[in-house]
Parts: sequence; C-alpha cells; structure tokens
Amino acid sequence: MTDGSGDNHMEYDYSNADRLGDDAWIGCGFFYGKFSVKKRTVPCIRCGTAEYRQSREEIFRMFKTDLQIAQECNMEHILKVAEKAGIPEEYVDCYGKYKGKISSKYYDKIKDNPDAKLILVTAVNPTPAGEGKTTVTIGLTEALQQMGKNAITCLREPSLGPCMGVKGGAAGGGYAQVVPMEDINLHFTGDLHAITTANNLLASMVDNHIQQGNELNIDPRRIAWKRCVDLNDRQLRNVISGLGGKVNGVPREDAFQITVASEIMAIFCLANDLKQLKEMLGRIIVGYTYEDEPVTAKMIGADGAMTVLLKDALQPNVVQTLENTLAIIHGGPFANIAHGCNSVMATKTAMKIADYVVTEAGFGADLGAEKFFDIKCRKAGLKPDAVVLVATVRALKYNGGVPKADLSNENLDALAKGFVNLEKHIENIQKYQVPVVVTLNSFLTDTPAEYEFIKNFCEERGCEFALSEVWAKGGDGGMELAEKVLKTLETKESHFKPLYEDSLGIAEKIETIAKEIYGAGSVSYSPAAKKAIAKITDMGFSELPVCMAKTQYSLSDDQTKLGRPEGFELTVRDVYVSAGAGFVVALTGAIMTMPGLPKKPAADSIDVDENGKITGLF
Repeated sequence: MTDGSGDNHMEYDYSNADRLGDDAWIGCGFFYGKFSVKKRTVPCIRCGTAEYRQSREEIFRMFKTDLQIAQECNMEHILKVAEKAGIPEEYVDCYGKYKGKISSKYYDKIKDNPDAKLILVTAVNPTPAGEGKTTVTIGLTEALQQMGKNAITCLREPSLGPCMGVKGGAAGGGYAQVVPMEDINLHFTGDLHAITTANNLLASMVDNHIQQGNELNIDPRRIAWKRCVDLNDRQLRNVISGLGGKVNGVPREDAFQITVASEIMAIFCLANDLKQLKEMLGRIIVGYTYEDEPVTAKMIGADGAMTVLLKDALQPNVVQTLENTLAIIHGGPFANIAHGCNSVMATKTAMKIADYVVTEAGFGADLGAEKFFDIKCRKAGLKPDAVVLVATVRALKYNGGVPKADLSNENLDALAKGFVNLEKHIENIQKYQVPVVVTLNSFLTDTPAEYEFIKNFCEERGCEFALSEVWAKGGDGGMELAEKVLKTLETKESHFKPLYEDSLGIAEKIETIAKEIYGAGSVSYSPAAKKAIAKITDMGFSELPVCMAKTQYSLSDDQTKLGRPEGFELTVRDVYVSAGAGFVVALTGAIMTMPGLPKKPAADSIDVDENGKITGLF
C-alpha cells in the first residue's frame, strides 16, 4: 500500500531519493546511492573530540556491503544449528544445507513447555530509509546468546516486490544479519509462491463458477477477490479479464495486488494450525450475489484445495544468524497492513523452544506495534513481556523538521523538537501496560552530545536506555541493550492488555485508535465508509478487531505532519472486512495494494556472474 506519496507499497514505502541522490547517508548498513566528492568533518563517536576529514567515497570503502558480509560468513549446516537449539534432526525438513522447516509435529511434542519471555522490537516514525528494527532484533538476539541465554529471533519473510523494487531485502544489516541472505531475499523456501498460487486458485474458481452457470448467483460487478503476484507492477492495478468471446469467460473489471497484500497472507500468519487454516480460508468473502448476500470460498468449494497448497508452507522456516544461532523466518510482511510481523505459528514455536524470543513489528509503533498488540496478541493469546523502541538521531531530527539532506549535521534544537515523536510512542506502549526499553541505533554521523541528550530524555520518563551498535559489531554491539532488556524483565512486570474491547462497535474501535494512538481530535467518514460499516455490522462482524491502514511517516494520516500532531481530523475513506483473517480494515489516505517500480528499480543493479555469485542485493 502507499500513503499517497507515490507508487510504493505501504509495507515498504521508502523514498528512492535517499538511495539514489547525492545526500545518500552512511551508517547502520545503509550504503546506497552516489557519494559526492565533497569533504565532510565527522566527529569521532568514541571520544567526541578528534575529527577527521574524508570523502564519502573514502568512508564508503571502509566498510563491506551487507551482501559481502553475508557471502563471507561461515554458515553451519542447518541441522547442526537446529540441534544446538534443541530441535532433533527428525523434526527438521532440509531445503538444501542452510535452510529448513520445522515439522508441525514438533510443536505437538513441545507445546506443554513453559513460554519464553516475548520481546517486541518496534520504532518511532521513520525517515524514508527506515531505522533498523530488523538489525536491532537480530543483534539483540545475538547478544543474549553471547550472554549464555537461550534466545531466538523471529522475523517475517521478505517479498520479491520490494527486493526488486525500492526497499531491497529484509535480512538485517552489517554484522547483525540472517543468512543465507540471497536465498532469504529471493525465493527462500517458496512460501510466498504457495500463497500466490492459493490466492489465484480461488480467483480462477470464482470466475469458473460464473462461467459454468453461476449457481450461486454471483454478481460479476461485485467480486471482491483480486488476483496477486509477488512483484511490483502498476500495470496490473486495474485490468479487464475474460475478453475474447464466450469460451474465455465473462468479461469484467479485475485487479491484481502484491502477494503480501492478499488476505491469504493474513490468514497464513494468524492460523494456529492446519485445521484452523482451512476454516479461516473457507470464511473468505469473495464477492456478493445479486441479492447482496456474501459468497465465501467454502461456498465456491476452494477451501480444501487452498489448504493443500499451503500445507507445507505453513511449517516455520529456520535459518541462522551470522553468529550461527537459530532464527525463525516465517510469514510475509503481513497482508497489506504494515504489520511487518511473522506468523503466529513461528512465534509460538519459538516460545516453546527458547527462553527469550525477540520479534519485530513494522514501521513506527503506531502501525506495527498497535497491530501486534490489538490483532496478533489478541487472536493468539500472546502476552509480550517487554518492548524495545528503536530510535535514531536521524529520525528524531527528521521529526523535528530537518530536511533529509541535512540529517547528518548535529542539531540539538531539532532533536529537542523531534523528541515529541519518541515521547508519544513511549506513552502509547505504556497504554498497553508493557515496559519499554529505548535503544538508539547508532550511525557514523551521530555525535556524543546527541547521544547524551536522548539518554537523559528517556531516563527522565522512566525508560531504560541503551546504545545499539549491532550493525558494526554484531552481538558484541548489543550487550548494553541486552543487559537493559534483562534488567527490565527482572524488575518490571508486564500487565499487557489490548487497547479496546471486542464489544465496541467498528466506529468506536477506529476512534479509539485514532485518538489514543495517533492523537486525533476527531474522525470523519466518507459516505462509502459509513455504508460499509453498516453493512459489516449487519453481517455480524462488528466484534472483530480493526486494522488501520495509513502512512508510516506521521502519527496522522498526512505524511507531512511530523513530530506529534494533535487534534487533527482523521479521514476514513473506506472500510472492508477480511472475514477469513478475522479483522476489519479501515483505509485512510490514498492506499494502494499494488506498488509500482521507481525510475531506477533495485532489479537494475542485481546480477549474477558465471560462477553463480549474486551482486547488487541489499
């Protein structure tokens, strides 16, 4: 989806400017774009006094790319990695030497084990280049492992659309990565292809039903189910299908979305087991009859075959970190809602294997964390024990009104203005009654004065604070953060509860999120949204949680309102029900479910040599 600023998917709505312009920045593994030849003075992060002058090219050459680091890693066989985590060989299905899936039978074996401590990693509202949540998630896990703790990282799977489009990969960065990086960022174990196929099977069976007599009396004008493909392709946003005469189907308006926007991805992520997966797939509303009655996938007869296609994919994937510790990566960016979270099955399996599970949710806490708490935890019965809130000096200055080109310059006044964004996210997480640890993801251009400024701010608000240097140092750079997280778990008890009760109406839930989490003063609804809420309520779905879709760059629905906007009017332009997944989606802004490619797609730089060595992935 996008927030109206361009063609990028909301789950990956990153500006191409930071990647291709002369203001490209350095730190945390983000070495993208052309570096200008102008000299710059960079304060020493260690002492804060010594300074050196280097060109951007010289600084760039000091470091290896993420892909270079990943390719030079000495990976262990996945069976050995699994064995160290306590998983017997018989329960690991290998996909080559370095990837595998945990058999669903293993969860049945360990389901009575005590639950691990669940640690969520989220962030402030980001700059267009992101703030490094995945890197911190991996690095924190590596640090906990180095301290002798039994810890596992749980991540979502990347999507080929952003990998080939704007964002690039999603396997961490620097020395806090999961590997094999190329495989993870490309086809991996085929989960997204299985989801694509299941989605399109349902689409083909709906159209075939109409072609073969339309026994259910489906109105072709009211088919809600879209086809999908795991690539960015704006040309497919709106199409006409069924042309070419009677034998080729009933002509109608059709559409494609990116695979991760499919409701099947949401179902895939929220299902507890194969039985529940089939039940949820059967509840998908594919369209409406001429009498305005909903038609489901079960009524079409597609639920069984779709489950068969997803059966193997539903088993969580296992890989390893650069430090050869187990990582579970399963479920895509989570169905068009900027959730950025892994599957319930992955999280629950990890919580029975380890003592500490570190996971993440997408974008700022107003999007990913809110949905993690109010949708995933509610449905899966999860109770997070602590939250790590990732901030960067850059993001705080950005929210303080500093242009992207000037974010590398020390500016304590802008930092002070941008603190309101961090403050709001801290307050929001505390509303869920979960303790918060704030970590600053370090960049080479940060200064000691900026670090001290942020540290004092957090401690004044009762939050633990730690500097994260995991990009440069791996687990070693996450020791301070790990210590603060352990201290928090030991001294502060989580009393987690969702923000709202199921019994509230749809509009009441929307308004609760808008006012409590975003800071809105009021909510307005388009006529279409009002009509949809009434229809969804009449169909008996009013008790479902609400999934808000909005820009990630602002707490409001206007990406230009940075910092901490208050008292604004949030506009809901449409609402629809994902009956299979079990939530109601409220759309704000110009949201799209099929991203487009930038002027220079990432695919333009991706290549492979005669020996099979891949270059250009990031």
